Amino acid sequence: MKSWTGLRRLLFFCAGLLGGCASLAPGPRPPAELFQDQLFDRPATPIDTRTIFAVDDAMQRYVHDIASAKKLADTRQALFNALYQRDQLKLEYDSVITRTASETFAARSGNCLSLAIMTAALARELNFAVQFQLVDVGAAWSRAGNLYFSSNHVNLVLDRKRLDSSNAIANGYALHADNPLVVDFIPITAVARASARPLAERTVVAMYLNNRAAELLAGGAVDDAYWAARQAVAADPGFRNAYNTLGVIYQRHGNLALAERALRHALDGAPDNTIYLSNLAQTLEHAERPQEAALLRARLRLLEPYPPFYFFNQGQEALAHGEYSRARTLFLRELERVPDYHELHYGLAIASFQLHDLRAAERHMQAAVDSSTTRDTHDLYAAKRNRLRAAAGLDSQQDHRETTVK
Repeated sequence: MKSWTGLRRLLFFCAGLLGGCASLAPGPRPPAELFQDQLFDRPATPIDTRTIFAVDDAMQRYVHDIASAKKLADTRQALFNALYQRDQLKLEYDSVITRTASETFAARSGNCLSLAIMTAALARELNFAVQFQLVDVGAAWSRAGNLYFSSNHVNLVLDRKRLDSSNAIANGYALHADNPLVVDFIPITAVARASARPLAERTVVAMYLNNRAAELLAGGAVDDAYWAARQAVAADPGFRNAYNTLGVIYQRHGNLALAERALRHALDGAPDNTIYLSNLAQTLEHAERPQEAALLRARLRLLEPYPPFYFFNQGQEALAHGEYSRARTLFLRELERVPDYHELHYGLAIASFQLHDLRAAERHMQAAVDSSTTRDTHDLYAAKRNRLRAAAGLDSQQDHRETTVK
């Protein structure tokens, strides 16, 4: 089994944004040498950023019905209730793909950024001003193969009346309502909400494009991923996570010198960012520059002694060697840092089953179902839970508790 450091390529995902990147002022134009378009085939279907917030006929009809119903004096609250109460539109969280507003509405599901984009588009159709905000709830981690994704959280503030200046909205100026409505898609603390920072819309567009680049890369579409990352940089040159994604794409494409250049550009504005540093160290290792890479690894150990998935990966290795008690201990240690990650609960279910702790195995398998982030993984874990219950001789009837895809 390869080591953790040899496996991971780290990307920011969803609303992935850290320290200094949330500036409302446009960043400087990136150096032209960061881009080498001739190395990549043009995408068959380029991403049209005009579609991100576009409202289609079905959405217009939906908004008209909300406005005409007049069940609540505050139409903003009526919109929120219509979208997120379980007995109405029944939106579900699904992390598979970052969708445009109309795609999210049609699918009735999306990740946090997709839900924010769709809600903003519908709110503006009702003539509300919208302010995106970055909320520090701690980075959440997920993975796809050897790509690791860090996510953060975006919410919305809705004003009663849209600002006269579309330029003010686009650049994230403060709203002026006496009682702005904050729209969240996950429960957050009052402290986190109070520390929220405004995001310019161009940054949200860059986030969308960066997400798509990461998703395309995870799916093996390296060329298409390059063009999406390039668009993300163009949308907001100050959004440094896009340079990190660009560097990972170059690395995957075998262009190590270009990967190093992009990652060092990202680090210029965030020298202690462990994700950028880790990707740069891996790039230098691939380029057979072990001494330089070792210096970065040493610095990383000081900044982050136990990187994301550190204990999870050790637990997986312990499982593979039949060391079930050690695996459970390691998984539980990772669970203290990432309490809602479905793969951790699944690993704990396996370890507990092998240790004949059948109740714990069933409990963690149910937690894996509840914390799954896609419909496919939800259904997979639910099937495994039912087989586990049957094998364990527990109640063979299907558990009818309602489970939620988060």
